[in-house]
Amino acid sequence: MGKEDCRMIESFDTVYLFVLGLLFLSVIMAVIRIIKGPTAPDRVVGLDTVNTLVIVGMIIYGVAAGSVIYIDVAIVYALLSFISTLFIAKYLEGGGF
Repeated sequence: MGKEDCRMIESFDTVYLFVLGLLFLSVIMAVIRIIKGPTAPDRVVGLDTVNTLVIVGMIIYGVAAGSVIYIDVAIVYALLSFISTLFIAKYLEGGGF
């Protein structure tokens, strides 16, 4: 590998770390919404937002690390997150389980 390739990889790492930092900041804001949310649906939306941001973080980390396993795990986590959100919405609507 040449010097140009190493510098390009280091700049990509910096960009990935910056994006992951912004995602972490977004997760903190969503957790504040979960804690302060005046109603239960607000808290559910905050939780769903956290789940989505975690999925995006896994995908970005998988791309940065060059590993496909993180993307596979993110797909499974997205499916489980969607199903749990549906169950919570049905429970809040009064339908029970």
